[in-house]
Amino acid sequence: MISRDELEEMFENMSLQSNWDMSKAKLWGYYFFHPERTALDDAALLLAARGYHIVDIYLSRKRDVREADRWWLHVEQIEMHTADSLDERNRLLSRFAADQGLQAYDGMDVGHPPTHH
Repeated sequence: MISRDELEEMFENMSLQSNWDMSKAKLWGYYFFHPERTALDDAALLLAARGYHIVDIYLSRKRDVREADRWWLHVEQIEMHTADSLDERNRLLSRFAADQGLQAYDGMDVGHPPTHH
């Protein structure tokens, strides 16, 4: 999991290099993985009940057919974060993954929320 210091650096870089206003809500994506889809289907239902939008559940491409399957769950939520609040969210989602028996919570990404015309 990304450390609190790394999150602080990430927020500084986003503000300086992208001119993003981090005081406004952004589209945050969160990722989980597991070798079997069923566990991710169940986790997706629980996360949806908590207000997350389910983007996709998909199987990773394999470089070698002998590799084990790795299924991914991608969820999103429009919200505002600071390094502290994102650190807390990451900890919460990591605990959620452990409680659900998932292999891991893999982290997040961020983008601009969709604009509606």
